[in-house]
Amino acid sequence: MRMICGSYYWPKEDKLKPEGDDAHFICAQEQTIGVADGVGGWAKHGVDAGQYARELMCNSIMSVQKQTIVDPRRVLNEAYADTKCEGSSTACIVTLRETGVLHFVNVGDSGLMVFRNYKLLYMSPREQRSFNCPYQLGNSRGSDNPHSATEIEIGVFPGDIVVLGTDGLWDNMYPNEIEQVVLGNMRESRVMKPHELACLLADLAWVRSLYKDSFSPYSRAAQEAGKNHPGGKKDDITVVVGHIMVTSPVSSCVEDFVERPLEIIWDNTKPVERATSTPW
Repeated sequence: MRMICGSYYWPKEDKLKPEGDDAHFICAQEQTIGVADGVGGWAKHGVDAGQYARELMCNSIMSVQKQTIVDPRRVLNEAYADTKCEGSSTACIVTLRETGVLHFVNVGDSGLMVFRNYKLLYMSPREQRSFNCPYQLGNSRGSDNPHSATEIEIGVFPGDIVVLGTDGLWDNMYPNEIEQVVLGNMRESRVMKPHELACLLADLAWVRSLYKDSFSPYSRAAQEAGKNHPGGKKDDITVVVGHIMVTSPVSSCVEDFVERPLEIIWDNTKPVERATSTPW
């Protein structure tokens, strides 16, 4: 199997930081993708956490390209060890093996969803200590290291769609809304175009982030934490979409796979239940 990918990045409007705090990469040949979200709280200390996120992703690319068989855990370990600038960042790195195993590691509140037959099948757990306080990689005292990462392997099949994103997506769109966009995009275009879907999701999340009175996923999380935050959350938004494709005529019939149930092969956290239409 192979994964055809496309991405879109919408940085939060900030004249002092036009590149924003997010970073991402696609290594098409190595079938590996990743996102990082620099923690904005560093700004009050005069530190651009976006630089940490970008360096972390650049180092991830170098690690990926050195490996014969990509191991996301090793990628994260090496990238973290080689990233020296100030700041901190969440990170999620995903690779697809030819055997149909999607292997990913995640630190913080970035994450992914997997859709089968255009229905939400799986959503990764978020790592947060408390409301709006994600686990984060960094060199400062109190930051986390790759040992804190969630590591999961799941079985995927031709036709599956992977949506990887930073919290700017998840805080502004509910899972069932993302599901509707995935389904609607396929009905309209008839052909899965990862870049086009990534653009649609990022654009819609950006529009929702401007709402002042809506009950967004971020509003809901704030309410559960005893806080009040109506409307969306203005943030950098990164979306990477991967479409799982066949590589041989033997497995060319996608219809054979659309009803297959979720298979979690390895999970270093507690068992994850089947995804529902509620937010994390």
